[in-house]
Amino acid sequence: MNASPNTDTALNNLIRIANQFKTPGKIIKVEEFGHGNINGTFLVSLDSIESKHFILQSINQSVFHKPELVMRNMSIFTNHARQRLQDSPLTLNRRWEVPLVLLTQDNQDHFIDSENSFWRAISFIDNAQTFDTIIDNKHASEVGYALGMFHNLIGDLPVEKLADTLPGFHVTPIYLEQYENVQMQDNASSKSPEVKYCLKFIDKRKTWAYVLENAQMQERLRLRPIHGDPKINNVMIDTSSGEAISIIDLDTVKPGLVHYDIGDCLRSGCNPLGEETDDWEEVAFNTEICESLLSGYLSIAKEFLTESDYIYIYDAIRLIAFELGLRFFTDYLAGNVYFKVKYPEHNLARALVQFKLTESIEMQETAIRKIISTFSK
Repeated sequence: MNASPNTDTALNNLIRIANQFKTPGKIIKVEEFGHGNINGTFLVSLDSIESKHFILQSINQSVFHKPELVMRNMSIFTNHARQRLQDSPLTLNRRWEVPLVLLTQDNQDHFIDSENSFWRAISFIDNAQTFDTIIDNKHASEVGYALGMFHNLIGDLPVEKLADTLPGFHVTPIYLEQYENVQMQDNASSKSPEVKYCLKFIDKRKTWAYVLENAQMQERLRLRPIHGDPKINNVMIDTSSGEAISIIDLDTVKPGLVHYDIGDCLRSGCNPLGEETDDWEEVAFNTEICESLLSGYLSIAKEFLTESDYIYIYDAIRLIAFELGLRFFTDYLAGNVYFKVKYPEHNLARALVQFKLTESIEMQETAIRKIISTFSK
């Protein structure tokens, strides 16, 4: 079957955009790549022995209103991380890759096309794969190691050098305020048992939702450079060794609390059923995975964590699960205006998963704190 004229036009346009960037060879193919929900991502193939592929992306300007700041942060991080790796053998003779920002023909870190779309090109990491769920304890340890390596590489970067590209991101009190505003406008006369469960669940935890922000205000925690979205599928695993070799998706690199990253990584990693499961009542936080993941993280992160940092790790795990459930439920009440949904109750179902996970974390507080204290000694 021949490609349609529209397909040919779109492909030619992608090739034209890809050619705006400096590459070591001729472009021979451009195809869609990955399953991201934010940016348009394409794999560009080259007729080059030196480098066979690179990633071409259009940044979603509805989410990132100032994409030039996203690119500035990415360039600052990648340059800093590469210099750190040259200056000290942090990887202990392991493979570790830092994505490289490719420049345009006129030495810019992005290209804006005739439709005002914002494009960037990033080096492709070969012989690696990602996973949506934790496979085993070794994988969990490697995911933790990847986040620890990231924090270690960027830990001495002055936070004021990074722009806050997503103001309010992971600041739970802001999401709580948004929820309360939406709830005031929700005039539904009848509420399902699931909705009533969520309303009660949130109401019982309103005061506690300020735990990390209060700690920062009291100077027990401080702002540092963070990844912002260290989910399992953003950690690249070497296909031969099974070792973590990179952490990708650097759009959310910004100033924040490292606890946001720690909590999000453990929230996503220690729920074997995943965020989209229909069996929300069966969702549970897996402490065995938690121990392996924290072991990998703290094997390298212990170099820069303070005593206060350890104190708030449990709170971070609990809070980020609660926060995501709060965001899903708020969006459900608002009419599904932010997250993509497949059916009207999709965000409600997602919220139930996160609240059940939060509940499981709370029930296992003693065990989780014991794991944390074991590694803090």
